[in-house]
Amino acid sequence: MDIPAVPAKVDPDALTAVLDGRWAELRAGVRAQMSAEEFRDPVELDIEAHRAQVLDQLRELAATDRPALGFDRAYGGQSDIGGSVVSFEMLGLGDLSLMVKAGVQWGLFGGAVQLLGTERHHEKYLQRIMDLDLLGCFAMTEHGHGSDVQDLHTTATYDPAAQEFVVHSPDPGATKEYIGNAARDGHAAVVFAQLVAGGDSRGVHAFFVPIRDGSGKPMPGVTIEDCGRKAGLNGVDNGRLAFDHVRVPREALLNRFGDVAEDGTYSSPIESDGRRFFTMLGTLIRGRVSVGGSAGSATKRALTLAIRYGEQRRQFKSPDGDEVVILDYLGHQRKLLPALAKTYALHFAQEELVAKLNDIAPDAPEEEQRELESRAAGLKAANTWHATATIQAAREACGGAGYLSENLLAGLKADTDVFTTFEGDNTVLLQLVAKGLLTQYKEHFEDLSPLATARFVAEQLVGAVLERTSARKFVERLTESDDAEVLFDREWQLRLFEDREEHVLDGVANRLRKAADDPFGVFNAAQDHVLSAGRVHVESLVLSAFARAVDACADPEAAALLSRVCDLYALSAIEADRAWFLEHGRLTASRSKAVTAAVNELCAELRPHARTLVDAFAIPAQFLAAPMLRD
Repeated sequence: MDIPAVPAKVDPDALTAVLDGRWAELRAGVRAQMSAEEFRDPVELDIEAHRAQVLDQLRELAATDRPALGFDRAYGGQSDIGGSVVSFEMLGLGDLSLMVKAGVQWGLFGGAVQLLGTERHHEKYLQRIMDLDLLGCFAMTEHGHGSDVQDLHTTATYDPAAQEFVVHSPDPGATKEYIGNAARDGHAAVVFAQLVAGGDSRGVHAFFVPIRDGSGKPMPGVTIEDCGRKAGLNGVDNGRLAFDHVRVPREALLNRFGDVAEDGTYSSPIESDGRRFFTMLGTLIRGRVSVGGSAGSATKRALTLAIRYGEQRRQFKSPDGDEVVILDYLGHQRKLLPALAKTYALHFAQEELVAKLNDIAPDAPEEEQRELESRAAGLKAANTWHATATIQAAREACGGAGYLSENLLAGLKADTDVFTTFEGDNTVLLQLVAKGLLTQYKEHFEDLSPLATARFVAEQLVGAVLERTSARKFVERLTESDDAEVLFDREWQLRLFEDREEHVLDGVANRLRKAADDPFGVFNAAQDHVLSAGRVHVESLVLSAFARAVDACADPEAAALLSRVCDLYALSAIEADRAWFLEHGRLTASRSKAVTAAVNELCAELRPHARTLVDAFAIPAQFLAAPMLRD
């Protein structure tokens, strides 16, 4: 098999063009604005100064046309959903507090008004939200309920005599928690509450609720508290909201999926309460996609800092008497280069996801929409866990210098830590991915709880398990070969990942078939297996996306380099899961050792291109202004 040689030098601009892809012009525009002095990193700011700076920066963004990207043209927007997500993702190259604040305002608050509301809400609020004339909050998470949104305690009870909803927090657990824009700047909130009409609960719906008056004081019955200093993201004014019989007009209900008539009669285009709930949440996946992409941007920044530092920092003398650049050590390469390869892989998977989100038709079949939601969940988990691990590795790779705030890695570490649990806890999201694989989102699959999951799977006898393909035979044939070059065969890599996914999924299905007698116990005992199914599916998806990006690359030199980076992603992922591949006969002991040798070989081969690979991210210079790089 011929393995294309990597050119001695590759133009980083050629790689940037590949990475920027479909929204290249937009990415360039965001980079240009972020290079302005107003967007500098807030290393020395206290909380109030940081919050004020972020709000000022938000106003700078509002003066451009980018906040309008994700909104309908009919209300002054541009109807460019993908561009909107990309713009949030690009903000992740700088101060992540700005990305989160922008995401809350235009992605979550504005997105909820647009996607859950109807014309009356659009005409009244959308232009003001885009212009930053109306700052708002997305009040879903409660003190007692985070991931379990379906069982929120906040109520909105309809009073037909007054034609008003009464929004109420019946217990301390119903306090809305960690709400961005609540502590300082927000004047309204989209509040998620159990709708009660005519004595019947209709499940969680969204309501537009003013929380401050024109002077900035809390509205009657609204209690606002400041969450105070957090581990990171202190430029975002997170707060707590509680409601004591707060009255809002009937029209405050965001009524796209459910409405209440003047007399209290409830109606909905979706009959099932469960389906309605998940359809409503499904419209709000843009935030989840944006968080995953922004985590990828922060990871790129951390790797750029660490690799540039590794190219200039020297430690210990070589036999010729010169001190060695630390990136020349294999151990240092292993800390950073496989992580860099995975960052590239996740970038291309994210690009495909954003394109699917942008291009999906509003009336697309439910199965297609559920597949998009599953992919968004899996990639958000993969991106954010990768960010946490990689930024830590980058910090360690920079030693004591990486621990100083002035060198930026400590701030990145703190700011991204919460990404693994907001916009969906990653563990819950991987279960969602696995459940989608098992059930193909059957119409009546309405509940995320383990008990409901287990019961459904038991009843259906796991009829939606993927059928076997020829993948295992292909893998076995090449595994028996002594040719080490097989490891670099892209088809073998793809089939190996595919075969692992099918085997793990079949195993989960077989275990859950026994759930009829003790559904919760069986599901709980198999939860590690369920999470594994979600993880290996995402790894297959990511490798496939990277392979397609390499095949589509028109620049031969860039394609050759990306091909080797793809090899490093695939083989380092195999190495990380060698126990499974050995236990299940997909690798022999000698082949397993060959995988490790191949990873070492690829690290050495890509070492001269490390700077090129991070320069291709084209991160604005001011966000790489770490004193450790000036030594």
